Amino acid sequence: MTPPPRSQPAPAHRRVLAHGLYEARITLRNGEQLLVSLILPLLVLIGLHRAHVVTDVVPGIDTVAPGILCLAVMASAFTGAAIATGFERQYGVLAYLATTPLGATGLILGKSLAVLCVIAVQIIVLGGAGLVLGWSPEPVGLIWLFGVVVIGAAAFTALGLLLAGTVRAEATLAVANVAWVLMGAAGGAVLPLNHEGAGALLMLLPSAALGDAVRDATMNGHLAVIPVLILAAWALAAILAARKWFTWK
Repeated sequence: MTPPPRSQPAPAHRRVLAHGLYEARITLRNGEQLLVSLILPLLVLIGLHRAHVVTDVVPGIDTVAPGILCLAVMASAFTGAAIATGFERQYGVLAYLATTPLGATGLILGKSLAVLCVIAVQIIVLGGAGLVLGWSPEPVGLIWLFGVVVIGAAAFTALGLLLAGTVRAEATLAVANVAWVLMGAAGGAVLPLNHEGAGALLMLLPSAALGDAVRDATMNGHLAVIPVLILAAWALAAILAARKWFTWK
């Protein structure tokens, strides 16, 4: 009698796609994640727009809307990915998944795909809200916007995984949330920084580079080469650091 055929794992791209879509669904169903990734950025967008109506100290919607998109990208790629991965690592989920056909590489690619899926939803929701409030981005700049967002997502996802893979989950939770608030409030993501004097040093932050690149794309229709290079350097450095120091359990 012929023995039954052994079951074979699905092709690598299907495994990554399935895991990425699964993680994206979990994230979008998580109330806490939705609060950070969608509701809070939306409230900040509306609040800053209303503040601009009252005082000219706050920039207009064309400056604020791309900044809010940056805040949302950091929420998903950095804060959300770091916290989720940190607790998965602490509970042993990562160590288990790394032994499956998905493998360590497939796990990372799946998480990156999930982040991009969530960011796509954020761009649709927050971008739509910005358009309703009067945002008018340069059409040509939208092409650069998507490219910058992908590079930014890579940089902040790598930074989030580096954090999650090197410290305890509780510390990851605290550091990721505090860093997100600081980068959004004073790191050049939501509002542009001063390019003169000591403030110029802050332009080296990944949040400032992402903010400048997205604003230049949507407001001027240009690709800000230097901020993109800074962002790409952060992505490369974080990926190399994560490969060296990330531990699965």
